This record gives sequence, C-alpha cells and structure tokens, in this order.
Amino acid sequence: MRITAKAPCRVDLAGGTLDIWPLYLFHTNAVTVNFAVNRYTSCVLETRSDSAIVLRSRDLARAETFASLDELRAAKKYRLALLAHVVKFFAPDRGIDLSTDSEAPAGAGISGSSSLIITIASALNRLTRSGYSIEKIREISQNVEAQIIRVPTGCQDYYPAMYGGISAIELNEAGIQRKAVALDPEELNSRFVLAYTGEPRNSGINNWEVMKAHIDNDRAVYRNFDRIAAIANAMRTALENADWLETARLLREEWNHRKKNAPGISTPLIDRLIASTRRAGSTGAKVCGAGGGGCVFFLVEPDARDRVAAVIEEEGATVLPTRVATKGVKVA
Repeated sequence: MRITAKAPCRVDLAGGTLDIWPLYLFHTNAVTVNFAVNRYTSCVLETRSDSAIVLRSRDLARAETFASLDELRAAKKYRLALLAHVVKFFAPDRGIDLSTDSEAPAGAGISGSSSLIITIASALNRLTRSGYSIEKIREISQNVEAQIIRVPTGCQDYYPAMYGGISAIELNEAGIQRKAVALDPEELNSRFVLAYTGEPRNSGINNWEVMKAHIDNDRAVYRNFDRIAAIANAMRTALENADWLETARLLREEWNHRKKNAPGISTPLIDRLIASTRRAGSTGAKVCGAGGGGCVFFLVEPDARDRVAAVIEEEGATVLPTRVATKGVKVA
C-alpha cells in the first residue's frame, strides 16, 4: 500500500500565543487570525513485507530504522522525533517506510512542524483505518507536538494545514472553532510579500517564556495580551471588509505590542527590513511565529510589491514566492 499526503504551512496575522490553553480564557473574545500559504509539507507512506519502521526526512537529510514498532517505542532518543512520535501513536500493525519533505526553511516560523504532523497523522489515519475526524487529528497532533517540545502548544498552527484559506480561530470556554474569513484570496495575494531572514540564532525565544509571565500574573504582559486580543478581533473585521488601511494599522500595532512581550522577537536585520520597506511602500509588517529570525510578513500596496521585494533582497533577506493556499491537507 502506498499513501501520500500534503498540507500547507501558515502565516499568522494577529492573536498569536493567545491560542495556548488556558491563556485565551483570560481575555474576552480571544481569536487568532492566520492564512495558509503554498509552502507545503508532504509525506510518502509505504507498507513493507517485514516489521521494520524506516523513517526518512528529505529536507533534513536524516534517516533512521527500527526493527519493529516495539524497538521504536523502546528507543530513548530519535533522530527524527516528530516522525517517530506520530508513528508511535498510530501504531501501525505492519512495517512501513515513511518519507517526508518540507518547503518551510529552517526556523521560518510558518509552522512547518505543525503542518508536517497534520500531514503524517492524516496518512497514518488512512493506513491504520483509525477513522479520526480532522478535528481529532488536530487534537492528536497538538498533543504529540507538546510531547516533542516539552512545553504547551497552541492550536492555531494546525488549522491552515487542515483547511487552507484565511482563518479566524475562535477561542473561548466552549472550546476552539475555526471560521473562514470572507475575503477573496486574490485580494491578499496582491498585497503581501513574505521574506526569510535566516534561522533564529537564539532557540530560547519561544512562547513558553511569555506564557509563564502571563500565568505568573505579570500585569504588563496581561495588558498587552488584552490589547492583542482586541487587535485580532478588529483585524478579522478589517479583512472581511477588505479595509486595507485599517488592516495595516492593526498589523503595525500588533507588532509593537508583541515586541513588548518578547524583546528578542526582533533582530537588527528585521528592524532594518521593516524600516527600509516602509519607504518602498510597505504599509505594515510583523515577524511570523516566535521570531528572533525566520520569516517576516509585509503588507504592501499592490503596485509596491516589486519595489518592496527588491529592497528585501538588497538588505540580505530572501523573498519566498508565496500565495494563499486555498485547500488544506490532501491524502491520496
């Protein structure tokens, strides 16, 4: 049997970190706004005639083999922890070859790992006939990723991989619900540039530090997230109304508040890119994910896209050709 799966990565626009339980329970109308991009993760899953589990990552150029599922379960360390943990959960009753690939650069902050877990889990769900719904696969994926990184994980990164398109993820006492944002993807395609600044140099920059400050009742962090929640709601409305002036203003405001929560989220290169692209026609910008490097999203006027892209390249970053991915994970 041969199964393939493929899912898009994402760009987060507003409300990030609020999607980590229980932070969203402390802020009224918490929502995260993001969209899927056509940078994909993929996998090929093939059954074997023996009991071996063979794992390969093409983009990382790594591989490891286990004689059986029991040997994989007994291992203390993995070269490909993400693949191994998902396989361990689904526990296929036969040997498999699992090969993966990712178009997300290292440390890009566009949720390559979350997309990849959705991809692998969807393929293994098909192979094992587990019958999990896509929402249950999200829950499994989120829990598995927490096992790997050993800190709480948010929910927002999985939804673009699941559904594609432009999303508002509503977060409240009743749980998590994804709603499509009523905006023509072509409108957004004409108005953004995505740049890769390089892998983050400080791996300690992550949402865990901010979450701890919040739980420890750091009032400044709490107030910032109150404002971030309000910005995310307003950005959802601005996007639905295709109000690009307001979207740009909110993007700038979100970025300013996020920098207050985690000063290391920016770098001299990122600061320079945001300043220089503003002069070329960018109307707002923010780092994707936890920052410290990775990708930066730039909102631009349609006639300024080429100028902004040229400035980004001149400053030493790489423009990633991207569009909104309108479809989520596909299994064949």
